[in-house]
Amino acid sequence: MNNAVILETEGLCKHWGGLKALDDISLKFHDRELHGIVGPNGAGKSTLLNLLCGHYKPTSGKIVHKGEAIDAIKPYAFARRGIGRSFQKTNIYPSATCLENCCVAVQRRMGGSFNFLRSRYRQQVLEEIATEALEKAGLGQRRDQVASRISYGEQRQLEIAMVLATSPCVLLLDEPMAGMGHEESQLIIELLKTLKREYCIVLVEHDMDAVFELSDKLTVMVDGQHLTTGTVDQVRDDPRVRDAYLGQGDEVY
Repeated sequence: MNNAVILETEGLCKHWGGLKALDDISLKFHDRELHGIVGPNGAGKSTLLNLLCGHYKPTSGKIVHKGEAIDAIKPYAFARRGIGRSFQKTNIYPSATCLENCCVAVQRRMGGSFNFLRSRYRQQVLEEIATEALEKAGLGQRRDQVASRISYGEQRQLEIAMVLATSPCVLLLDEPMAGMGHEESQLIIELLKTLKREYCIVLVEHDMDAVFELSDKLTVMVDGQHLTTGTVDQVRDDPRVRDAYLGQGDEVY
């Protein structure tokens, strides 16, 4: 693929005292591609996502979005530039409806609070954006259901819908299939196959079969360092990856 670079890192480092959680990471993430990030616990995957969404500030190096360095801007400015993030654990409002959850996400992007939504027209626009995000995430039929009453897999879909409601150009997804059974995972896989036709997606996921099936590009990390990046076949055939992460024979990291 020759899609434009939307987001990139240049020599990105994050140190906690003497611990190098991330060390000299330079990666490019392209529009309408899904870029998988894999590696064992402690490899720096979640740290990388936290830097890419502005939750952490880098010790050194750059984050570049559409050609502009953004590593020094405020965390909320990352979201307003269209960089959306989901988390390992569900991050929803369980007592609110699916629509209300997505409306909150839209409002976060727009700024202000619901107290200032005095116009019925503006409320209608808000709900239209939220409804579109729910439909895109496959939850249109759950619009008016309370979030705590839908299945766990649907709650993970709702979290993706909340990211979509912020009108992103980049989706940073941290283990969206964590804790799911096979059928629920397949629903998320099919959803991500559809979404990657429209968005730049950076996916951290421990389900290696899902990562192999979804990734256009795949990066392997170890101890906060970049080991290799390539197509799925290139990474699978790399003996360093096979030995260090994917195991031998029937063993799979």
